[in-house]
Amino acid sequence: MATAVKVDEDAKSRLEELQAEIRLQTGRNVTQQELLTRIIDGAYESRDEVINSFRESTVPLSESEKETMRRGRFRSGVDTDETDVDDVLYG
Repeated sequence: MATAVKVDEDAKSRLEELQAEIRLQTGRNVTQQELLTRIIDGAYESRDEVINSFRESTVPLSESEKETMRRGRFRSGVDTDETDVDDVLYG
């Protein structure tokens, strides 16, 4: 059963901003009810933690995910440094 919660305009505006930020960063639309429930239940320490809690994947990777990534690595035999990467990315 849903119950209406009254908040002042400033709190409502901040809630809408967080809701929009979640949509932009995760691609998910969440209701204000979902958002408030997540904040209350989760006791999150930061805004980023609240936003990340709506992501479908978890970060950091699990140990099995890390191992899967390690198995896919190989050495090319070419040494690179930051400037090499910058040249490739930015020309």
